[in-house]
Amino acid sequence: LKENPRRWTNVAKDLRGVSEETTTGVHRLYEMMKAGTLLFPAINVNDSVTKSKFDNIYGCRHSVIDGLNRATDVMLGGKVAVVAGFGEVGKGCAQALRGQGCRVIVTEIDPICALQAAMEGYEVKTLDDVVERADIFITATGNLNLITADHMARMKDKAIVGNIGHFDNEIDMAGLKKHKGVERINIKPQYDEFRFPDGHSVMVLAEGRLMNLGCATGHPSFVMSASFSNQVIAQLELHQHNDKYENKVYILPKHLDEEVARLHLDHLGVRLTTLTPEQAKYIGVPADGPYKPEHYRY
Repeated sequence: LKENPRRWTNVAKDLRGVSEETTTGVHRLYEMMKAGTLLFPAINVNDSVTKSKFDNIYGCRHSVIDGLNRATDVMLGGKVAVVAGFGEVGKGCAQALRGQGCRVIVTEIDPICALQAAMEGYEVKTLDDVVERADIFITATGNLNLITADHMARMKDKAIVGNIGHFDNEIDMAGLKKHKGVERINIKPQYDEFRFPDGHSVMVLAEGRLMNLGCATGHPSFVMSASFSNQVIAQLELHQHNDKYENKVYILPKHLDEEVARLHLDHLGVRLTTLTPEQAKYIGVPADGPYKPEHYRY
């Protein structure tokens, strides 16, 4: 880029479009669209229902426990676990930790997500309320500096800290490494003890990066199949109907979302009920779908 600052601008001229699967990546695309710097059409695969409600929730529900177990091998039952963020990823993590017998506390900025967490039976507190009390901290927000070095200085001895949100700035790893007197002790690959001058330690998973990838193997193939099916459909759509799209961010239409779900039903032994013509007419939908309006929240 130093030699050719316009390299990617020139490359973009030959792109028919992109499809993006991650919450953080989609956020960047919307930022570019708003700023007028998006150089090609983009399809937001992340917010397809068969991605966000499956990969994000059920995939993380599986992999957060897998990562914790492989790295730490601690008994999770009875532990106090904090999940920072109650979006789709946070919901999956909270379910999984509660299923293991953890007493789960959620932190949230969004009143709707906070109310959802409370109605699911979770305590909803600020991190400062519980930082000295919890045994496990999992960040799932896509933001930065959720857990600072000062927070970790206040945690109980051997508290476990992991991130399943995005980059290693969700936990302030740079600040932790520069914190005066902190000693890093590697326990095994992707699992480190950071010992503070007062003698207490925090146990950090995957150096603050995605712990379900660093300490485990991510999401199982079945749930990833739904996500990748969305990707394939998005790529085909951009290739075959490129003239329909401006340099904006789009979401796959409902009938394609439903088709991705339909393709995965046989594997689980699911049998769909079929609407009669009379029933379809009564509720105003085609007998073969789509069955919900675009604004429907599953």
